[in-house]
Amino acid sequence: MTVVLAGIAAFVAAVIQRITGLGFVLVLVGPIVLLYGPVEGITLGVLLALVASLAAIPLVWRHIEWRRAWWLIWPGLIAAPFGALLVRVLPDAALLILIAAMAFFALIAGRLPALSASLTGRAGAVVAGSSAGFMHVASGLSGPPLAAYAVGDRWPQRRFAATAQVIFVAFSIVSVALRGLPASPVSDVGALVLATIAGIAIGTILARNVSPRIARVAMLALAWAGATVVLGRGILALLV
Repeated sequence: MTVVLAGIAAFVAAVIQRITGLGFVLVLVGPIVLLYGPVEGITLGVLLALVASLAAIPLVWRHIEWRRAWWLIWPGLIAAPFGALLVRVLPDAALLILIAAMAFFALIAGRLPALSASLTGRAGAVVAGSSAGFMHVASGLSGPPLAAYAVGDRWPQRRFAATAQVIFVAFSIVSVALRGLPASPVSDVGALVLATIAGIAIGTILARNVSPRIARVAMLALAWAGATVVLGRGILALLV
């Protein structure tokens, strides 16, 4: 039952990712952490994020801006080991609260004009990239700093969403290397990978008829619910 529920979550997250260009881990993080725990859940989430972005890249190839991607990737590669260290030293209850906090930040970052305004040019790319690399290893949620930079630097949405897939691939590879592979059975991991690929495929079809605004509303509703439940579980675990 666990792998079925996780597969449904991965499928829905992949569909939303394909339609909106972002949001895979944001939608997935709540269910996957609740089902597998903060360490194994994020390890699985990062691996599936790698699969989702790899599947999406051929579909958005012509819109990718490789030079911009590099200026966001290399600072993240430097910061990534610190995210892995944090995961190793924090107990599960604290990790749950940290993951929920990062999810909430992901949900409100776009509504902080001062944050976006401060992230412009090469200096802004370094700050956003290093923050994203750290957050990706710690929670899989690397999108908020990248999105804030895109707004501040007036990066066209289509090109940003395409380029972000390359950045997610780079950070996911490093995250898998630092965190290791999931401890779950290979058959379970394979089923989740297939669900993710199926979600990207169905999302590609639906993208022709489903408004990105509708997909975004669904993404936000699922993400808020998941983050709230994870936070509640973390607080309860801390008190017990």
